[in-house]
Amino acid sequence: METIGVIGCGLMGRGIVRNLMKNNYRVLIYDIDKEAVQRLVNEGAEASTGLTNMAAEVDYLILSLPSPELVKKTLVEEGVIASMRVGTKIMDMSTNDVEVTRQLNEYAGERGVNFFDCPLSGGPAGSEDGKLTIMVGGYDKVFPSLLPVLNSIGKHIEYIGPSGAGQTVKLCHNMVVGGVITLLSEAFLTGERSGVSKEKIASILQKGSAQTRVMEVFGQNILDGTFDDVNFSLTNMLKDIDLYRNLAEAQFIPTYVSQPVDQLYRISNHKGKGKQDSSAVYNTLADIGKKG
Repeated sequence: METIGVIGCGLMGRGIVRNLMKNNYRVLIYDIDKEAVQRLVNEGAEASTGLTNMAAEVDYLILSLPSPELVKKTLVEEGVIASMRVGTKIMDMSTNDVEVTRQLNEYAGERGVNFFDCPLSGGPAGSEDGKLTIMVGGYDKVFPSLLPVLNSIGKHIEYIGPSGAGQTVKLCHNMVVGGVITLLSEAFLTGERSGVSKEKIASILQKGSAQTRVMEVFGQNILDGTFDDVNFSLTNMLKDIDLYRNLAEAQFIPTYVSQPVDQLYRISNHKGKGKQDSSAVYNTLADIGKKG
């Protein structure tokens, strides 16, 4: 039985762990949230005694962490890569900075460890159902060996290209998602104040050329005002938008379109909405647009 380590057992990580266990992998887990670890231990996962101990034991290591800084700290400063056996594989399923990803790939390769960026799309529901979309960057010759693991947790597995390619696609993807959420919010508010309910507008959008998967994932929170029902936190969306804009600016691409989206998420975060769903920008727009 192959052993897989999972670092990060939050909204995405816990579904990953459950589906790996369903597919008969031995799963070691680590998270600073001890309650999250215990819940999964109760379901059959094994709590790791420490990061380096886990690293030395696993065949594959999956990371589901909230920031590039934490990914780098865990893998390099905490000695995880240095503790892994030659030929083992890391799949970073966090959304990470492209340049940091390439640095980690080089660092791991020097130590005989295969590093892949494997960011995800599909949210907590897709994680629980094992129907995630996974965008993979890394060494193409080794990629096929990841497929049994990736197919255990995802429905659409796409090899994109060399190291950093998966993260590039994910950042572009999330920038579009964040932009569509803000545009939906503005359009709903405009329609409502003109006398048409947002429910009616949403219904027509999904029947016409403006149909979007973003509406299916995030739209219900806007319609119901259930912004504490988190599909993807506003703080995480802001982080990904920043990473996207850094990437775009490094390629000398004008960011005139993404800039107001970034500003709206920053205002929302400043107003204390960071732990709410990304769709909480709707309330920020509503507040800004109140009639005196």
